[in-house]
Amino acid sequence: MNWNLIKLQIVELLDKHKRITTVADQLGLKQPTVSFHMKSLEQELGVGLFYSKAGKVHLTEAGQSLNHYAKKINALAQEAERVVKEFDERGSGHLKIGASYVPGTYVLPSILSGFSKLYPQISISLTIRTSPVIQEMLLNHEIDIGIMSAEPFQWAPLIGETLCEDELVFFFNPKHRLARQPNLHPEVLKDVPFILHGQESSTRTMTLKWAKSLGIELKPVMEMDSLEAIKQAVLTGDSVSIISKMAIAKEMQREELVYREIPQNPFKRYIYFTYNEDRIRSSFFDSFFQYLRDCVQSE
Repeated sequence: MNWNLIKLQIVELLDKHKRITTVADQLGLKQPTVSFHMKSLEQELGVGLFYSKAGKVHLTEAGQSLNHYAKKINALAQEAERVVKEFDERGSGHLKIGASYVPGTYVLPSILSGFSKLYPQISISLTIRTSPVIQEMLLNHEIDIGIMSAEPFQWAPLIGETLCEDELVFFFNPKHRLARQPNLHPEVLKDVPFILHGQESSTRTMTLKWAKSLGIELKPVMEMDSLEAIKQAVLTGDSVSIISKMAIAKEMQREELVYREIPQNPFKRYIYFTYNEDRIRSSFFDSFFQYLRDCVQSE
């Protein structure tokens, strides 16, 4: 069966762009060539993979199943090419890093800047998504390294090295009535306007687990995906929320926000350096890991 990479790239790109012209442009092919590969692949497999609707090309259920593996194979092929090229004499290379919102926004930028000064021959790309998405990207070999906030986990074949604790706290503006209390008690939080994090947020997951463990019904008045948006809403209003202590360090220094520990909270969250043990480490993997660990531990 002649399954060359071009055919699998066509499947993946068609699922993304839905147009043969766009796929042809991205691959540097002519449209008839793309159409030929599509028909050839359907004939080889003996099943329909594509169908047209409203001027766009979509994948059938069989096509979606194939695309699941096409993405993995294409990512592995790109990884293999990149890793092999890093053995040339120039010592140059590329690190693809994925991070969840807290480390990606408040920890990594200064660290990556320092690392780039030490290793100018290494280019770095940073993708910031939720922890579950970063996990999926690692499993699909789309990134080399994941830096994510999460509860202790076992996600074979993912390996997680603990960098530091990511403490979650209640926070509010200094004029809030809760700011007068040195410690919070669960019962005072039942009727406080509360801002929930987005559906895929690990902070939201831990918040709801904590509330359920104590039998507390929070009073959500808003739901936001953006940490900065949540901070601004708390800064200017009467709502409270839960956030990583790292995310409000500057606001606390300026006395714009205050925090209190989450009462009776048995749940811990950590920032992990995460990678796929099935993925060949690039030649710069260990250098970055050591630099990152030294920076985090020195803070």
